[in-house]
Amino acid sequence: MALAEKKRVCLIVAYDGTNYHGWQVQNNGITIEGELNRCLTELLGEEIQVIGASRTDSGVHALGNVAVFDTGNPMPEERISYALNRRLPEDIRIQRSYGVAPDWHPRRCASRKTYEYRIYRGEFPMPVRRLYTCFVYRPLDVDRMRRAAACLEGEHDFKSFCQAGAQTESTVRTLYSLKLEEQGPELVIRVCGSGFLYNMVRIIAGTLLEVGQGRLEPEDMEGILQAADRSAAGPTAPACGLTLVQYEFL
Repeated sequence: MALAEKKRVCLIVAYDGTNYHGWQVQNNGITIEGELNRCLTELLGEEIQVIGASRTDSGVHALGNVAVFDTGNPMPEERISYALNRRLPEDIRIQRSYGVAPDWHPRRCASRKTYEYRIYRGEFPMPVRRLYTCFVYRPLDVDRMRRAAACLEGEHDFKSFCQAGAQTESTVRTLYSLKLEEQGPELVIRVCGSGFLYNMVRIIAGTLLEVGQGRLEPEDMEGILQAADRSAAGPTAPACGLTLVQYEFL
């Protein structure tokens, strides 16, 4: 069957990142992008390479990452999600598929991303939450953490919160909100921004944990920002607690 004129399809992708070496294709392990490419190529009968909006790290989860690809297959765009989900591993599921303009690119338009970092507080870990939260047994002063978080809202140079050696044209980013919410034994750090540097959310979470445990003061956040030096901030929190929860295009 002859392929039709090329069209661009957008996918909303949810996944449990536990068993994957992040989003981006690499030689040393299975990735979300690699599984999408493989299954789409089998399904549509042509070589497919998706373009992802956010390249999440190894072990990071997503409720709604975004990817696009081009295809000449006449299958209706909205049906691709159903057919693709029958081929994908059970820890990756397409939430929606639909057509977009041929030149639409998810990384070249204004957007707003929201991440959640979940911390499980207790005397002992909770096994069923171990893959989706960071366990902390020391008491956390949430009020101190909230005061520190408020210092990071707005537009700043977040170089101190970027993994050393990361390649980027600018380390200036805007955080629209950075809030902490207590949900029983879990503490949720919810951050919404225009974009994020490599490991930025995990470094913010690790630094807020230092504040919550009294090793840093809330007022230290201003100095950390001004230092523009990764060594000034706290440790990078484990990947398992991080989930990309929402992607909005403006």
